[in-house]
Amino acid sequence: MDKENEQDRDAGTRRRLPPKERREQIVNEAVRFFAEVGLEGNTRQLAKRLGVTQSLLFKYFATKEELLEAVYEKVYLGRLSNDWPDRLTDRSVPLRARLLAFYTEYSGLIFEHDWMRIFMFSGLAGAALNNRYLEHLGNVILRPVLAETAALTPGQTQPTMEDLWNLHGGIVYIGIRTHIYGLPAPDHPEEVIARAIDKYLRFFGIPHDA
Repeated sequence: MDKENEQDRDAGTRRRLPPKERREQIVNEAVRFFAEVGLEGNTRQLAKRLGVTQSLLFKYFATKEELLEAVYEKVYLGRLSNDWPDRLTDRSVPLRARLLAFYTEYSGLIFEHDWMRIFMFSGLAGAALNNRYLEHLGNVILRPVLAETAALTPGQTQPTMEDLWNLHGGIVYIGIRTHIYGLPAPDHPEEVIARAIDKYLRFFGIPHDA
């Protein structure tokens, strides 16, 4: 064993953790690592950051793809609340209030350095992670909102998924311009979100209290 591997092994030995805690540590560091260097970052570099051997890393994740899957679960799916679809389709609450509550909460979770950068790196690399996420988001969030909008516009111009993606993309861009382009964030992002929602509803003639 060469000196580098021996030092790497000793570093891992000094920091013994229970398996569940070690796995969580690896995933948390992998999120930061891939957000910084992109998805092309290799597992040897990640192991070095963690102070463990690459072989220990592979005890928890047999392949890099398996590790990226865990990153996907944590960064994407782990931030989606299970009750959002029910809240978005609760017709006892005006649609504007439902959308505003959702996007205020959602933006608070994704307007964050690691989420934005991993999402962009994944898209640039042609990885399936963000495609799967967007498909899931479309099915559990945007399609229900589409149905709720359509229910309030009978006989009028009907909304399409493109309209929903335009609304969603415009709101997400607030985070992109900050964490990807390094531009200043709005002083009051909730006001920008409210204006985007109002513009969407106004286009279909839906009043605030509907």
